[in-house]
Amino acid sequence: MRKTVLEAVGLHRAYENVRAVDDVSFQLSEGGSLGIVGESGSGKTTTARIVVGLERADGGRVLIHGRDRSDRRRGRAERLARAREVQMVFQDPFLSLDPRTPVGEALRETLRLHFPAADHTRRVDELLDQVGLGAREADALPRQLSGGQRQRVAIARALAVEPAVLVLDEAVAALDVSVQAQILNLLAEIREETSIGYLFITHDLGVVRCVTDDVIVMRHGRIVESGPTERVLAAPQHPYTRLLLESVPRPGWDPQGIAAARRAL
Repeated sequence: MRKTVLEAVGLHRAYENVRAVDDVSFQLSEGGSLGIVGESGSGKTTTARIVVGLERADGGRVLIHGRDRSDRRRGRAERLARAREVQMVFQDPFLSLDPRTPVGEALRETLRLHFPAADHTRRVDELLDQVGLGAREADALPRQLSGGQRQRVAIARALAVEPAVLVLDEAVAALDVSVQAQILNLLAEIREETSIGYLFITHDLGVVRCVTDDVIVMRHGRIVESGPTERVLAAPQHPYTRLLLESVPRPGWDPQGIAAARRAL
């Protein structure tokens, strides 16, 4: 039985009178892949930011390898420890990469921060090779790379600290379909090689179907359905999950009917 690497327990987050995250709990196993799906405003990205530590929950706990990482008084050492355990890949890698810093140097900066005594040159080469890049890309600035290459760099930088969990927030949404497939295949290979756990945040049920073992469906900050991905997508029990599936464009798709059904929920 695989160990639980990440556990969220009763997470709450509110902005004024809006409950962005309302009593959200889940577990992610070592080497597992969990999807959190929902429309914009469902609370999925806020949940991800709480897990990574970019936002603080108003209530609840985040445990990594059984250790509570939700202490609101954390200092620099605690932040660095959490960063070595959980990393995040964002939708737009261009915004998360320094446009003035070559790719190889960006990776070395991360390594110097977390592993000052390591052989950084060798490790940079390993990371680039792991994501299908090489010496030419190491010397390039982000603007000189394609969108898919930039996302590979973002993944390499996240993997540099050897995290137990990688949170991917709409990480392939900005890429065209062919490049999406390449990145998803790359992530599948990395998971098989490293036993890293993935937390996928997405609105794309196609991505969920391809790369996750289990899925959580969120609406208005709450979990409305969860379970093995294959079962949830094949036989959804909640009306909102069925609506999400019906919203996927296909021949005969009726967007006006879908909008009316959404308002009725």
